[in-house]
Amino acid sequence: MARALLIQLFTFTILLIVQSSPSTSLLLRPPHGGPRQSMLLPLFLSPPNPRRHLQRSDPQTHSNARMGLYDDLLRNGYYTTRLWIGTPPQMFALIVDTGSTVTYVPCSTCEQCGRHQDPKFEPELSSTYQPLQCNLDCNCDSEKVHCVYDRQYAEMSSSSGVLAEDVLSFGNSSELRPQRAVFGCENQETGDLYSQRADGIMGLGRGDLSIVDQLVEKGLISDSFSLCYGGMDIGGGAMVLGGISPPIDMVFTQSDPVRSPYYNIDLKEIHVAGKQLMLNPIVFDGRHGTVLDSGTTYAYFPEPVFIAFKDAIMKELDSIQKIRGPDPNFNDICFSGAGSDVSELSKTFPVVDMVFGNGQKLSLSPENYLFRHSRVRGAYCLGIFQNGKDPTTLLGGIIVRNTLVMYDREHSKIGFWKTNCSELWERLQISGAPPQMPSAPDREPPPTTAPTQVPDHVLQGELQIKQITCDMLLNVSYPNLKPHITELAEFIAYDLGINSSQVRLMNFTPNGNDSLIRLAIFPAGSSDYFSNATANSIIAQFAEHHVQLPGTFGSYQLVGWNIEPLEKRTWWQQNYLVVFLAVVVTIIIGLSAFGMWFIWRHRQQMLNAYKPVNAAVPEQELQPI
Repeated sequence: MARALLIQLFTFTILLIVQSSPSTSLLLRPPHGGPRQSMLLPLFLSPPNPRRHLQRSDPQTHSNARMGLYDDLLRNGYYTTRLWIGTPPQMFALIVDTGSTVTYVPCSTCEQCGRHQDPKFEPELSSTYQPLQCNLDCNCDSEKVHCVYDRQYAEMSSSSGVLAEDVLSFGNSSELRPQRAVFGCENQETGDLYSQRADGIMGLGRGDLSIVDQLVEKGLISDSFSLCYGGMDIGGGAMVLGGISPPIDMVFTQSDPVRSPYYNIDLKEIHVAGKQLMLNPIVFDGRHGTVLDSGTTYAYFPEPVFIAFKDAIMKELDSIQKIRGPDPNFNDICFSGAGSDVSELSKTFPVVDMVFGNGQKLSLSPENYLFRHSRVRGAYCLGIFQNGKDPTTLLGGIIVRNTLVMYDREHSKIGFWKTNCSELWERLQISGAPPQMPSAPDREPPPTTAPTQVPDHVLQGELQIKQITCDMLLNVSYPNLKPHITELAEFIAYDLGINSSQVRLMNFTPNGNDSLIRLAIFPAGSSDYFSNATANSIIAQFAEHHVQLPGTFGSYQLVGWNIEPLEKRTWWQQNYLVVFLAVVVTIIIGLSAFGMWFIWRHRQQMLNAYKPVNAAVPEQELQPI
């Protein structure tokens, strides 16, 4: 299966220029072409904000916003969180990106925005929405009325829109009350920004428009945030805006904001199976240094580091079978025969240690540098690649799976703590949802109760359903979809947790720049029907966008669905087989009884017909001829 269908590496590292005169920045192209394009680094150094260093704080004295992470790093190429904007709040799924410095969503006025997970933001429905007026500190629109932004990307995607201010809400698990903040209201998007399923981006980078910087400047949170990505087979995770008390065994490394505008770490050595790679430490300090970016999927090493790392791994796995990768367009390094249990991978693959300048080390388990082979069960491939000829060391999300990463910006350091991110709150001994804070009269928090109206996709009553038909509009052109249409059913079945034989594509047709498909879902072979609850669950997964397709298929919209109930049969239709069998059995028994009687009678006649030689025979009258 093509890599493009399995993994879309999305990161949209944004350079937002808010100066009165335009300036130019160079963009570093990703190290690979095609679907491995994963990061854009503007070569533009921003001076650190000196005010932030004056705001030393204790995490316990500030609120924080605890938020969930959704999606999956390798299947979607990113993780998203949920953010509510406006009064009343409108919900959005935003990619968490430490390489971006702006939070944005598509606006209802956008005529060139793709179909995403949620409806577009409607400013006219928010009583607290206010666009930023043109001033000397921003780029203005042609009428000199509003502040605007315009971004171009090397992979030919772009985004532009209006800068505005509104109330941002962080969910029911947040101690932080809804706050006013600046965000981008998109009016145009192209390329990957257009086709991605997620609505937009939550910018967590260093910059005045970063959501973190805005909350810190208001004194609402300490200058820190944390991300915790789920493991290889789990997905999801957690994030915290604001400080938390670090676990006692958390590993820290320095992060110099002057060295680079991106979150860098002081990497000095790499060990494979306890053996140090023979490299000069300066190799990890080329160009942007060693950058940690949550929006990048894989890890990319400078050429000498990659060669040494690859050779060390191959040496440790000399007895393991090497196989070709899932995509013939890439020369992936893959191994088979390791088994499917992630917890057992350390018995086959070596531990990799990253040693920092302070002597502390972060140990990487196999899931932190491997990804599953999509075509061979029990096979895995290296998720670390050569960064072309660029000397930057780029560490994507795969490196920190099942790792709590604390970006302690106040103390210019980053911490790592290996943990199960699906159980983060329990492991940190943080209680469940904090008490709901009272909201200001003009601010409405995200809804805390279930909607009183039944959603349109909920089936009423008790039904036995023999087929579910769904019509879906895919945000991808017909020519691009056609070569991969047979694989679409496999992805849908996988996400629904059913057998691929239960999903059949009935037809697919072009619909302008999109594609319309109709698929039917059938019960498992051993069953004649779906229960009402099962059918509701399947339809809801489509309607609520829980079915996560690779980025190559674009975003999707459920435009219609239908169920075919199991026909209500008469007593005869329901029991005809039993009746038939009963009749057959009765006939067999009757014939058997008749046969036994016939044989008995025949034997009796034979006995009666036999007479001894000397037996008296009655006279018989002769008849005339």
